[in-house]
Amino acid sequence: MIITNNDWVLKKYGDKFNIVYVDGTFKDVLITVRDKLHLGHELLTHPLGGSVKPSETPYKSILISDEKNNINFNSVYMIENAIITYHKFNKEKLKYLDEKRIEDLKLIDLTVLESALNK
Repeated sequence: MIITNNDWVLKKYGDKFNIVYVDGTFKDVLITVRDKLHLGHELLTHPLGGSVKPSETPYKSILISDEKNNINFNSVYMIENAIITYHKFNKEKLKYLDEKRIEDLKLIDLTVLESALNK
């Protein structure tokens, strides 16, 4: 399952994967992932994976298991720490992104996700 707020990911993989599209922020994606982990899903990619910090992009795509099992406390620990880390960054510069930069950031997020899918 892919949880994302990147419409490029939705368009490219919507017919191939179970996608939860979050119409919201990077933080909203993290919260949605956290809620799924509390139901027994497991993280398959690190919530802060890639070299782009939460203060540098509004887009995030995270891969989790489709299946629900027992709660994986390592996954819950990682997502909770990712949410704490998210709050440490100053995201003011995200208010001033132009259309070209937005498109670049969507592509970067898509590329990071695809590198995980190709493993």
